[in-house]
Amino acid sequence: MNIMVLSVGKLKEKYLKQGIEEYVKRLSGYAKMEIIEVADEKAPENLSDQEMKQIKEKEGERILAKISDDMHVIALAIDGKMKSSEEFAIHLDKLATYGTSKVAFVIGGSLGLSEKVMKRANESLSFSQMTFPHQLMRLILLEQIYRAFRINRGEPYHK
Repeated sequence: MNIMVLSVGKLKEKYLKQGIEEYVKRLSGYAKMEIIEVADEKAPENLSDQEMKQIKEKEGERILAKISDDMHVIALAIDGKMKSSEEFAIHLDKLATYGTSKVAFVIGGSLGLSEKVMKRANESLSFSQMTFPHQLMRLILLEQIYRAFRINRGEPYHK
């Protein structure tokens, strides 16, 4: 399985980089991993709705440029479908089993994802009704992907 994690913004925090590197290393035995960052738009604190939309559209165009037609796209969104770790594992296994070997997980910037990206997505996934920093979401996502592979192979991993 080929898994791409496509996210907006450059990761700066050393502790997050280290955690992500660790999970990418762990996942190397299960899947081909690719982490891609696209540039974020600088946004002042007080934005109008129109300015927010324009920023999301610019970031969205950068995201869509990295997604191929044969990819199954999963957008991470607060209003997406929630799954348990076991349900997520089953879902990833079904994608791999039924011929979807290229999966792209998309993490938007601080304002979220554009309408075009959401329309391109095959599905949307939520990890919580809480809001997490998009940089931290990368680490959480990679941990859950790793957990899913361990579950699917019947390998031990802490619960």
